[in-house]
Amino acid sequence: MTATPQAPVDPIPAVPPPAAVAAGTAGSSARVELRGLRRSFGSTVALDGLDLAIRPGELLALLGPSGCGKTTALRILAGFEHPDEGEVTVDGADITGVPPNRRDTGMVFQSYSLFPHLTVTENVVFGLRVRRVPAARRRKRAAELLELVGLPEHGDRWPHQLSGGQQQRVALARALAPEPRVLLLDEPLSALDAKVRLSLREEIRGLQVRLGITTVFVTHDQEEALSLADRVAVLRAGRLEQCAEPAELYRRPATPFVAEFVGTMNRLPGTLIDGGRRVAVAALGAELPVDGAPPPGVGGTGAADVLLRPESLRVTPDPEGRATVVSAAFLGPVSRLLLALPGGPTVKVDVPSRRAVELGPGSRVRVDPEGHPALVAPPVVDAGR
Repeated sequence: MTATPQAPVDPIPAVPPPAAVAAGTAGSSARVELRGLRRSFGSTVALDGLDLAIRPGELLALLGPSGCGKTTALRILAGFEHPDEGEVTVDGADITGVPPNRRDTGMVFQSYSLFPHLTVTENVVFGLRVRRVPAARRRKRAAELLELVGLPEHGDRWPHQLSGGQQQRVALARALAPEPRVLLLDEPLSALDAKVRLSLREEIRGLQVRLGITTVFVTHDQEEALSLADRVAVLRAGRLEQCAEPAELYRRPATPFVAEFVGTMNRLPGTLIDGGRRVAVAALGAELPVDGAPPPGVGGTGAADVLLRPESLRVTPDPEGRATVVSAAFLGPVSRLLLALPGGPTVKVDVPSRRAVELGPGSRVRVDPEGHPALVAPPVVDAGR
């Protein structure tokens, strides 16, 4: 159904959850493992031997481009898809063949999926009704959960009377109603406008921390993943590229793909220098240590692409400088400059916004690396170079 325009709503209160809600969730966090998952749809390989362990009580984000397998992995975990190979375990118990309604998981979908002919309260307790939970207990549970998600006065309303953000809160309460040990979130914020999305993701994170429930969150939005998750698993073509805490993922990407997919990264031509014990790379007129071992396809001496973050470069006004400022984008405390280098390559550099006024379009500048270790990758053939 189409969401009505989002209206401001009161934030989820930053108070301890009702005692019954806490009691139903405390100590129930589970360890989840995906082992050797393979899944194909015809000739399309969605998962290609995925191994992943999710710690009890953590929020793990599955991040990657469209078609990388993240939603397939979530659906296999929920029981909506069955792997061609591999298994899913919860606290060591194999649940690969267990149907969705017996998996002790709760799922929140992108499209809310509320029943339009049921009130908010009836939507929240729908799963409990299917389980034949007594009516009095259902009403009590609904009241507790609506209080938890900041909608205590909305139980008698219909879904069409709610904003998109409110509908997603109801969907979250419904997923929590059966007291699941694992919460699955399938891009639950992508249908919301930017302001509501930012507010709700902070509230979901606060709620998950208070309840301590093991949570898997699928998203293609890297900012969302980095701000929400305890760890982020980056998938590519059905394989796990890296799983790490957000800061580690950003500062020490394990592969060139992760480096370029997470955050903004400059890819510049360089020359690898093999000094025996010390491997370095020459780029932008400087020699930088190489971060880790060069990947396959890069070795010895010769051409290599150098990956550098915008904040790891410094810019100095210089009439004789080799770089020219093409544009400056104001981003608040920092501004991002786009510089043109001789021969065609461009480079993005972040500078304090107070300095950007002296570095307008057309300015000649010198650009230098800060000297931090650089990631290298096999050169990409680019006719523009």
